[in-house]
Amino acid sequence: MSRELTNGRIAGGVAVALAAGAVVALTVTSETVLSLLTQATIFAIFALGVGILLRQNGMVSFGHAAFYGLGGYVVAILLERQLMSAETALVTAFFGIALFAFLIGFVVVRVPGIAFGMLTLALGQMFYQVASRSRNLTGGADGINIPWPDTLFGLDISLLTRQDAMFYFAWSGLVLSIGIVAALMASRFGATTEAIRDNEERARFIGIQTLLPRVLIFTLSGTVTALAGLMSAFQTAFVSPESMHWSVSGTALMMVIIGGYRYLWGPALGAIVFFMSRDLVGDFAQHWLAIFGVALIVVIVFAPQGISGALARLFRRKAVVPQATPAVIHKLKERT
Repeated sequence: MSRELTNGRIAGGVAVALAAGAVVALTVTSETVLSLLTQATIFAIFALGVGILLRQNGMVSFGHAAFYGLGGYVVAILLERQLMSAETALVTAFFGIALFAFLIGFVVVRVPGIAFGMLTLALGQMFYQVASRSRNLTGGADGINIPWPDTLFGLDISLLTRQDAMFYFAWSGLVLSIGIVAALMASRFGATTEAIRDNEERARFIGIQTLLPRVLIFTLSGTVTALAGLMSAFQTAFVSPESMHWSVSGTALMMVIIGGYRYLWGPALGAIVFFMSRDLVGDFAQHWLAIFGVALIVVIVFAPQGISGALARLFRRKAVVPQATPAVIHKLKERT
């Protein structure tokens, strides 16, 4: 399949998804439902970031919550101390975290396997402890409010923080992120990183420089996660150290496993299933996480590629089953 055709399909899918999100925002009238959908969509972006790293580099991170929480903290500190405008603070936080991910990526991606997971866990907990104890800077364990101005990018803040607007804002961020990453993975860069993931030694043997592509994937993963953190900070106007705890990274990883990481939309599907399950099961059981844990085990055993992989196999199987036409059926009857 040509690259132009692939990009055309991606653009068409993005357009359809954006239109579907607009329909949901316009038709759902319950603010509670919209708020839940917004939270699920924001965590879907977070899970997408974790899934990119697992899909392209084959690495499991337990410290991505640091990128998630850093975005809110950077914006909160810049606005509280009135160092720059809100618009500039958002842009600075986004690209600043991307640069930070790029720099530490040169260190962490050199560490293979379980050691990589433990290193990211240690880095994430280090940021959690700093945020918890730096009371004068971050508010300590109590967190810090984000003083958003009355207008942002020329629009009234009350309009932007409406539940329907917030949902569509988050949904657009998710859809565009998936579209951009899909186009990138369909390019030569995506094929190169997959080759490195499958056999790094052989990739080196044929002349591929393996370190920089892995660092760039780590950077992309951290940047997408930071986008989710910025959206969460905008929705709640608050950030606390709990957003950087390792358990938040573990929750995102569970979403990736449930949804599957082979397809880019898998982690997003896992996040939505996670939030909907939490809302439904939480009404009937106090220990809903234990129930979800059992469901997680079932998915790992019977659908190792997650819900997205199971759905893809189901539709693929239906697509290859030949449909017997009346003429074929008549010929078969004559033969018998």
